[in-house]
Amino acid sequence: MMKFSTLHKKLMKDPEYRREYDALEEEFALIAAVAKARARAGLSQAQLAKRMKTTQSAIARLESGRGKPSTRTLSRFAKATGHRLKISFEPVRGSRAR
Repeated sequence: MMKFSTLHKKLMKDPEYRREYDALEEEFALIAAVAKARARAGLSQAQLAKRMKTTQSAIARLESGRGKPSTRTLSRFAKATGHRLKISFEPVRGSRAR
């Protein structure tokens, strides 16, 4: 049986796999940032939901990555957790705007 890390390393050599994996990186980063911000604020999902005037299940969906939150939702989340929302654009290496 092959270890996941070994399989992943092998698959990363496949350009299509690599492209798909890299495409998900931003989503994983957002999910992690959301969970970290809530933890830093010391809030449960239920407490955060109350502050945002939504449901605990909506917060669970946000933290699980099911669906893509709007900037309005992310702004409300930031305010409810005592954070500031910052969105930036970073250049992609080897890519030029067309």
